[in-house]
Amino acid sequence: MKKNRHPFKAMALASLIVSQLAGSILVGIFAGRWADHQWGTEPIFLIVGLLLGVASGTYSTIRTIRDHFSGD
Repeated sequence: MKKNRHPFKAMALASLIVSQLAGSILVGIFAGRWADHQWGTEPIFLIVGLLLGVASGTYSTIRTIRDHFSGD
């Protein structure tokens, strides 16, 4: 039997994934730049913020996909 597939749900999931990834990376970058500006440590916190943003975005994306497909 064929499942009901809704293209709008797929588009919503894709936009959620993109916004989670981009948002967490941008927050990490801006927080790292702010910390570098406050303490005068030019690239250190920017790199740490970028890595934390990528890790956080990846984790959030994996959780979102797992939650989405476990409901089927």
